[in-house]
Amino acid sequence: MNKMIISPRIAFIALLIVAAAFMRLIPHWPNFTPIAAIALFGGASLNRKWLAFFIPLVAMFVSDMIIGFHSYMASVYICFAITVFMGMSISKNRKASRIALTSVASSLLFFIITNFAVWYGSPFYPQTLGGLMGCYAAGLPFFNDGSLGLSFLLNGMIGDLFYNGIFFGALYFASLKFPVLAKI
Repeated sequence: MNKMIISPRIAFIALLIVAAAFMRLIPHWPNFTPIAAIALFGGASLNRKWLAFFIPLVAMFVSDMIIGFHSYMASVYICFAITVFMGMSISKNRKASRIALTSVASSLLFFIITNFAVWYGSPFYPQTLGGLMGCYAAGLPFFNDGSLGLSFLLNGMIGDLFYNGIFFGALYFASLKFPVLAKI
């Protein structure tokens, strides 16, 4: 029996992920991007573990090459990889409530890890528990964009929930219309 290297399901999922990475390049609310959603969706939807990491990470890397890199990129990619694992943990039971809860958890994880990286690698905060808490506190209002009073963290959560709804919903409804896209 010959197995296709690129199945229609993998191609469809990869297309969604690449399109989502492109969304980073167009104007958007601060942090209202599909980044964590790409990782969660890839981890939950791609059966081949290496593809679950490869496709989202490459899409992210290519968009970062256009947007630019910063000194805390390693923490962003670590969050991204952990979120792929989180997606894998819900792959066999993809209920809307689990997807939403995991989406919010990945947003919080991103905030915690990336702000930890800023604290650890920055001379602005003392390397104490108080300095770390100060960095987290400064991270909440610092990224307020002024529109609707939403913060960087809240924009991220709303964006992750929105894009996860789009991705998981698109795959679900496309699978109903085209059974070849259903998980086998």
